[in-house]
Amino acid sequence: MNNNLWLQRRSLLLATAAAATLALAGCATQSPSLTEAPPIVFVHGNGDTAALWQTTVWRFESNGWPRERLHAIDVPYPLSRDEDAKPQAGRTSAAEHMAYLKAEVDKVLKTTGARQVVLVGNSRGGNAIRNYIYNGGGDKTVSHAILGGTPNHGVWAIPGFREGNEFSGTGPFLKALNAPKNAAGDEVSGPVKWMTIRSDNNDKFAQPDGLWIGQKGTATNVTAAGPELKGATNVVIPRIDHRETSYSPAAFEATYRFITGKAPTRTEIAAEKSVVLNGKVTGLGVDSADPKTGNFSNNLPLAGAQLEVYATDPATGARKGNPLLRKTVGADGQWGPLAVSPGAPVEFVITAPGYATTHIYRSGFPRSSELIHLRAERMADADKGADSVVAMTRPRGYLDPARDKMLLDGTVPAGVPAGAGVASAKVKPAGGVRSIVAEFNGERVVGQTWPAAQGHVVMLEISQ
Repeated sequence: MNNNLWLQRRSLLLATAAAATLALAGCATQSPSLTEAPPIVFVHGNGDTAALWQTTVWRFESNGWPRERLHAIDVPYPLSRDEDAKPQAGRTSAAEHMAYLKAEVDKVLKTTGARQVVLVGNSRGGNAIRNYIYNGGGDKTVSHAILGGTPNHGVWAIPGFREGNEFSGTGPFLKALNAPKNAAGDEVSGPVKWMTIRSDNNDKFAQPDGLWIGQKGTATNVTAAGPELKGATNVVIPRIDHRETSYSPAAFEATYRFITGKAPTRTEIAAEKSVVLNGKVTGLGVDSADPKTGNFSNNLPLAGAQLEVYATDPATGARKGNPLLRKTVGADGQWGPLAVSPGAPVEFVITAPGYATTHIYRSGFPRSSELIHLRAERMADADKGADSVVAMTRPRGYLDPARDKMLLDGTVPAGVPAGAGVASAKVKPAGGVRSIVAEFNGERVVGQTWPAAQGHVVMLEISQ
């Protein structure tokens, strides 16, 4: 029995004295077997990071899954190429993406001693999963494949339009993956068990009009059912957006049920008595140290960055005392570990050459995690004349004015389009240093403004 595991404890109610002799009432349960709780490898989407799986991992933990069997990969260059067959600096091809996933699965199998893993992917992560299972030997090492919002039939399927792209439904990559696997025309085959999760109509990358690919008024030849696969278990959840197909409580419930055959005990996140945080500090571009190499996302360590972490006042966002941590980030990018008070709000401050001083405010952490990845930001030229620059960001979902209740600095954020199409909103408040609040569907993140003229940007990060 491993008392260091966080697994839920239970009392054994015994009907007879003889049964009581055989078991110790109140003893912690044994760790579930690999069959009951197999290792899960989570695969993020295009341009994203392992950090997006943070709340999903917490939900699995809250239902008894051992932490060491929950592994989220971090693709160093997470963006796809414009044309898959042509090398492009700072981008990965579909083949490179699949090879990275295969290597990570091999590590997990070796570490856990398991024979197979479960793969759970969001968006482009599902492309790598399908490619690995059919072309990389994953048919032997994968028991279940769950694809959330994966554009299995393309973001567009327009003959002659960008067909060399990984997301073209008429291009060679997806046409090969979607080739019938049997006489019935199924697009999946055993022994792997397949499930897709999609929105009814709110996924920006499964739309009949090309608005979100810069082709407004052009038919994409893709519908809301584009993420489905013939022969798979296809789940539809109303009104969820592209990222919520994987990171929402409803997506977790469907995923857990598909893996285990039963509903989870809970979808809310169970708090721990002690919380220890860790993660990576990452940057932008082909080379994080060189601003000339671009401002697109990468998952590479930002070695040499300075990080400070402060406890903050939940009402004002002001710092409470000295830093909880002050550290120079090393070659591995790791910034922790750091013990914090459960649920207490914090401010992360990243300083690095070529970047703005980036203040990231969070509403608090109910559980420990090694997925608290922090990205330094660069200030846009258009923002340098502002008093302050503050963004409300939602990494695990989008902002939908028709669906969500949100306020930034007391007002509904301007410039957020109808439908779930953007994941951040920005304001440029005047008036010097003061408190500023982001609210989203009941979550409240409180920070402070900082002067843009001195190179500061502020991020109010929504956890849900």
